Amino acid sequence: MYDSRIMLKSTAFTVESLALYSCQSLMRNYDVVVVGLGAMGSAALYALAQRGRSIIGIDRFEPGHHLGSSYGESRIIRMAYYEDPVYVPLLRLAYEAWQRLESHTGEHILTVTGILEAGIEGSPLVAGSLRSALQHDIPHERLLPGQVNKRFPAFSIPPDWHCVFQPDAGILQPEKAINVFVKSARELGAAIALGTRVESVLPVGDHVEVRLESGETIAAGSAVLAVGPWIRELVPELGSKMRLTRQPLMWFEPQARQLVRPPSMPVFFFQTPDDLIYGFPDFQGSGVKAASHLSGGELATADEIRAEVSDEEKAHLKRMMARFVPAAAGPLRRTHVCIYTRSADEHFVLGLNPSAPQIVLASPCSGHGFKFASIFGEILADLAMTRATDKPIDFFRPNRLIG
Repeated sequence: MYDSRIMLKSTAFTVESLALYSCQSLMRNYDVVVVGLGAMGSAALYALAQRGRSIIGIDRFEPGHHLGSSYGESRIIRMAYYEDPVYVPLLRLAYEAWQRLESHTGEHILTVTGILEAGIEGSPLVAGSLRSALQHDIPHERLLPGQVNKRFPAFSIPPDWHCVFQPDAGILQPEKAINVFVKSARELGAAIALGTRVESVLPVGDHVEVRLESGETIAAGSAVLAVGPWIRELVPELGSKMRLTRQPLMWFEPQARQLVRPPSMPVFFFQTPDDLIYGFPDFQGSGVKAASHLSGGELATADEIRAEVSDEEKAHLKRMMARFVPAAAGPLRRTHVCIYTRSADEHFVLGLNPSAPQIVLASPCSGHGFKFASIFGEILADLAMTRATDKPIDFFRPNRLIG
């Protein structure tokens, strides 16, 4: 069992940064300070660095750490979006931005596998994806359960379920993506301060002052706050509208390895009578990862000790896998507990702080945001530099939750 409180020294730069930026550099002015270098913050740092801005990125942990919401080897990317068709224009932009990142860096981050979405009669998952696909002319197939089981023999779909397959969906590698964003931003001149805890971000006149636990202060024209579950500490008026949920992840030993690797098996998302489960093919040899999208219990704070995956949770997901993905239903290899930061309406929070427009808020995820990081980094850079963007984000503006 690992200690989920892995902390770096509270005010130290990384060794690489220390060689370039003395402690005194923390007192200088920057165009933008990015607080939090997870999915959204690292992408924003990279986008700002590409624009030649004077920027500093701050995080109390190492990029790709296991305490936030962007850990666990894989994240789904899909175009037809059951949550709401309004997301699709941004998803098109996100796919393009991921491809640009791969082209610019030479790193492979997105693996196309397709996704099978299936569920019970009246499933909101399947109905929502079909509605989104039809409204936006997204390639998809409606399949009968027998067709699914023949094409993808890893699955055992009940005969009365409804199924839709999207060929363009796939897998993103979150830790790798974050580290590529940070490394590329550093190479473009961004200052990076890790192991550095932010105490407050305060609007002062037309700029911001970021106060660190060490007592030092950073002044900047604007700030991007992308601190995941720690948003409740830095923006209390928003934090009261967010809840934190514990999310167990599990990796299973394949029973039939040849059936659970791409292209034989796609990503899957299933709505059962009592659960909403998702999973990934064994694309890296680490096993088939699966999880429930439903809450595994609420947390009072991001720093609360998270209960390990329980025997009951393991048994439940093992039953789900044995019933619906029998080729993957071997012994558990490992488990991890992730965290969702859920808004009141389960949609993203992205935009200017209504009471301090020099502070940009990025709490997108509600458990389904990583796929957007590539384009949200560019949007956050727009907002930080010009307080406006031409991308369609009105649906996500913070002022729907805070005045």
